[in-house]
Amino acid sequence: MNIINDKVTDYINGLYRPLNGELEAIREAAEREHVPIILRDTETLLLSLIRLKRPSRILEIGTAVGYSAACMALACENCRVVTIESDSGMERRARSNIRRLGLDERIQVLQGKAQELLDGELFRNAPEPYDLVFIDAAKSHYRTFWEKTVPLCGAGAIILCDNVLMRGTTVSEEYDPKNKFRTSIRRMREFLAFLSETQIADTSILPVGDGVSISILKG
Repeated sequence: MNIINDKVTDYINGLYRPLNGELEAIREAAEREHVPIILRDTETLLLSLIRLKRPSRILEIGTAVGYSAACMALACENCRVVTIESDSGMERRARSNIRRLGLDERIQVLQGKAQELLDGELFRNAPEPYDLVFIDAAKSHYRTFWEKTVPLCGAGAIILCDNVLMRGTTVSEEYDPKNKFRTSIRRMREFLAFLSETQIADTSILPVGDGVSISILKG
């Protein structure tokens, strides 16, 4: 029996507790302004994985206002986070939020296109591999992001991709009646098929939030 519905989601969200009041204020402001940040149940899953993994280095693609980067840094006090944002306005806002939270020494915000930055010298000469990657950016480029981050990770690293169900459109075109997202849907389906077949990682796809893929890289 399928128990995932709006009532279940509302109940789970009712149990959600923010890490602190400052983060709660950032979330509330982002939600009022319809800025796409990590959903509550997805945040809970991500932070549970971080507490289990205890990563030293985290890479995030898709900073937005810096909310998820701050959550990850606070959930693992000894880790460092590198986060990439393509939009210059969002990048400035993220820097402001991260500075206000006192996390600017542990979170490095990079502005630019992720595909180009990941190919650049900063990542080619990274001093240590990343233990965890969180991808939450342009959905049609997920496979590119995933493949470019794999060489930057160590064995056993976790790569999470958010919003892989894209409000149900990945599952069925009935959720996209005007065919506005046809290309993104096709590419996301191809990406999830790739994840299910690749031999370099074990992947689970979970109906949490807007859908999350969790890949654990093999040695």
